[in-house]
Amino acid sequence: MKTIIKNALLVNEGKISSRDVLINDGRIQKIDNHIQIAGNCTEINAEGLYLLPGIIDDQVHFREPGLTHKGEIFTESRAAVAGGVTSFMDMPNVNPPSLTQELLEQRYLLAAKRSIANYSFYMGVSNDNVEEVLKTDPKTICGIKIFMGSSTGNMLVDDKNTLENLFRNAPTLIATHCEDEATILHNLELAEEKFGDDIPIHYHPIIRNEEACFRSSSFAAELAKKWNTRLHILHISTGEEVILFDNKIALKDKRLTAEVCVHHLFFNADNYFELGNRIKWNPAIKDKKHQPLLFEALLNDHFDVIATDHAPHTWEEKSKSYRKCPGGGPLVQHSLLMMLDFYFKGNISLQKIVEKMSHNVATCFDIVDRGFIREGYFADLILVDLSTDQRVTKENLLYKCGWSPLEGRTFKGQIKTTFVNGNIVYDHGKIIESASGSRLLFNS
Repeated sequence: MKTIIKNALLVNEGKISSRDVLINDGRIQKIDNHIQIAGNCTEINAEGLYLLPGIIDDQVHFREPGLTHKGEIFTESRAAVAGGVTSFMDMPNVNPPSLTQELLEQRYLLAAKRSIANYSFYMGVSNDNVEEVLKTDPKTICGIKIFMGSSTGNMLVDDKNTLENLFRNAPTLIATHCEDEATILHNLELAEEKFGDDIPIHYHPIIRNEEACFRSSSFAAELAKKWNTRLHILHISTGEEVILFDNKIALKDKRLTAEVCVHHLFFNADNYFELGNRIKWNPAIKDKKHQPLLFEALLNDHFDVIATDHAPHTWEEKSKSYRKCPGGGPLVQHSLLMMLDFYFKGNISLQKIVEKMSHNVATCFDIVDRGFIREGYFADLILVDLSTDQRVTKENLLYKCGWSPLEGRTFKGQIKTTFVNGNIVYDHGKIIESASGSRLLFNS
């Protein structure tokens, strides 16, 4: 069965233009004006709707295996496609953590059965599994994930010999969570002296402060430059870190790239007083002075991609005291709506949103045939209506955890239809489970 999307406002590669798109056998066969085809074909009238390439989220935690009380590949991939996310890259800090090639491959087998979106999984690193890590196949795995910070417990990598070995020999992209453990522990000790066990949540960005971020990210950048490693630093949260990244090099030629997350753009430290633990992330959401600096770095290409760090926890877990409350929250269903909020405020163009959430992720990770609306590419697409509103309520959340820090907000714009590999998987508020996603492949 072929599908024609007629009269869509196509947002792609810096331009907006009215086009028809013909989908055949999971791929984009033709992009043109007034496409006509004989025979059996489904036609979708997209007049007044914007057609975007599907979002590729390079940092999510879908919690499977072992942590499925928080989320599952099945539930979170459904939430993803409802938000226009057609591909995701999932982190290794599950149970058991993805520290061997066998455990990693088991996650791909799970996703093949349960994911409605396309998928990839990072290989995890500990202080003593370098031999396993170096077996990673760069054509079938999105990257190697190193936690250079304490947010993931037993996956903290702080052995300098291990880090040197990995940065010298990594067969593929290294992605890092950068926060300096010693700085965080020192700040936590000071907070405990002041507050005892009753540390207020607004102290989170004081404990996980700018110094902790810069010390770690600058150290990672130094290692990458020393060994010419392909390094991608995740969730940059401070204006101080912008100087580490070069915006004068074409993305395809960069060896050091950066990601900024929607919550660091959208929230600031003032929001802790209203939202409390619901916006406790690691790295912390910081003072509002950082928001314009992060946004400027995004627009001027110091930062290359936008992601979510979608990390659901149960409401019971998020209701605990500061020390016991885990960092992270659910966002994958609403990341595009959050960025569209900035669009309607005049802060960013549609073309730039597509560049940072689709095009650049595909380029950064060298993904095969995705991230652009091009003939021959996979038909991972979203139809968006910018003329209607959408209110976030508990009833329309698809996250297994059942809550969101965005509840009660009304966003302008709606995702109407999501295509994954040419199949409609979300349409006018309904999930369609007739097809599953595919494993992402890479040109590396």
